[in-house]
Amino acid sequence: MITPLSDVALARRVAADIPDGSYVNLGIGLPTLVADVAGPDKEIVYHSENGILGMGPAPAPGTGDPELINAGKQPVTLLPGGCFFHHTDAFVMMRGGHIDVTVLGAFQVSERGDLANWMTDVDMHPPAVGGAMDLAVGARRVLVMTTHVTRDGRPKLLPACTYPLTAAAVVDRVYTDLAVLDVTPGGFLVREMAAGLTAGELQERTAARLSFAGDVGVLATA
Repeated sequence: MITPLSDVALARRVAADIPDGSYVNLGIGLPTLVADVAGPDKEIVYHSENGILGMGPAPAPGTGDPELINAGKQPVTLLPGGCFFHHTDAFVMMRGGHIDVTVLGAFQVSERGDLANWMTDVDMHPPAVGGAMDLAVGARRVLVMTTHVTRDGRPKLLPACTYPLTAAAVVDRVYTDLAVLDVTPGGFLVREMAAGLTAGELQERTAARLSFAGDVGVLATA
């Protein structure tokens, strides 16, 4: 029986790979959960493109300040030492290479690390570029956090993206509810898989050709 990761478990797995002392931008959607689950053993400084440095986890329901929000208009908290600034300065940080890690969602990722995360072929979902293009080329390391397939079962990991690109050849690692994969010169290299999932089953859910590390681990579901 295959045990996909929950959104929270996936966020924990991503957080585990973020080095202590990093300056990190979290994209809209699933990536925002990372700030909620990163443990106290690390000091991670979270950046938001609307002009915040030093964000904390989401506030308890009903306690948020409506004027303290992230780029996705979700309520956030501010840790001691946190600060606000003009969004122009936030983009200077992104474009100037001052962000160590960005965690972005994705509609598609190609085997060469191309990222498509701002537009699909669904008319009811209008395009939304935001700051993803700046983050994808400005951050020192680009991590993608997404589901392995779409809601209707279409693969998101492809030989080549069919949606308009956010940026080309920028993704370093992909985290899905089924696997952790590095983007290498030879394509996707599977490092970890969900419990109960075989290599063949993962390949069936992936349009791009996969290779597998010799010591593929099992993703923790808790």
